[in-house]
Amino acid sequence: MTISLEALRRCSIAVDLGAARTRVYLRRTGLIVDEPTVAAVNTHTGGLIAVGTLAERMTGRTPAHIRVVRPVSNGTVVDIAMAQRMLRLLLGNKLRRAWRRWPLVSAAVCVQHDADPLAQRAAMETLIGIGAKRVELVDALIAAAVGCGLPVERPEATMIVVCGAATTQVAVLSLGSIVAAERVPVGGETVDHAVVQHLRNEHALMLPSQAVRPLHLLLKDVADGAQTAESTEVHGRDVATGLARTVRIDVESVRTAIRTPLTAVLDAIGTVLRHCPPDLVADLADRGIMLAGGSATLPGFDTLLREATGMPLNIADHPDVCAVEGLGAMLDGKVQPLLLDAMVS
Repeated sequence: MTISLEALRRCSIAVDLGAARTRVYLRRTGLIVDEPTVAAVNTHTGGLIAVGTLAERMTGRTPAHIRVVRPVSNGTVVDIAMAQRMLRLLLGNKLRRAWRRWPLVSAAVCVQHDADPLAQRAAMETLIGIGAKRVELVDALIAAAVGCGLPVERPEATMIVVCGAATTQVAVLSLGSIVAAERVPVGGETVDHAVVQHLRNEHALMLPSQAVRPLHLLLKDVADGAQTAESTEVHGRDVATGLARTVRIDVESVRTAIRTPLTAVLDAIGTVLRHCPPDLVADLADRGIMLAGGSATLPGFDTLLREATGMPLNIADHPDVCAVEGLGAMLDGKVQPLLLDAMVS
């Protein structure tokens, strides 16, 4: 997948359709949409009841005739029609104003590095269905690296780990292209599942999905030394009786449960390094790894990578919006290509 900066500068909007959140960047304006990739549908009428944050709050709380759906799974659009309807509601008047300014609008969209033709086609069809006349596909790894401020256009190695909701991508970049990359099916949702399973197995407690993220924040505070508590209370439903119950859990045991699925990311990093030339690996020993993505701030993730690789590790200032901000920088002409003039013999 080749990126033409000239073609991207003709685009008016940039879209990052993630499994967890959808973000839209409007040229010369900035980020105009940052909402969960969720829609609530009335199964009797087929009408949309809510999208974004409101629909996410309905998860696990709806009656039988309301279904909460996610049109994007594992970074791929799995329900094109629903994704189009969701985007129309999320954009609303903002999109119509942009269409008036650029009547023959082009759009850019992030896709995964190893996305197959069907996944690429689904992303294109989603944006064409909401009015785009032309769609440019951009590798999400390159977009995230640009959004992190990495010098991807230079002849030196930069390594980025993008930890999303469903997948984690690892890549080494040089001269504006990807030298080696790997993707593993481990992300924030995998970690959430590990926490839920730990509480079910160890304490016979079913944890509500909405309670997992606050528990992550608590664990992060403990890891950063902001709190000294070794245990905390968790509210959930008893597996046997179905009644509400509160248990006190050991914080360190939960952190250990979270670390287990993240070891697959270490294997991916090792594979990428083995596929890189020695000169690039030597660059990385000094520059280290950049961590981005919505799940980059998982408790203990940065410490695990730093201890396992022995390389410096940095977390992007705004890791969750790196990809769409990188796309926006390309649209606004803030990224200049490295000009290599051919030598004439």
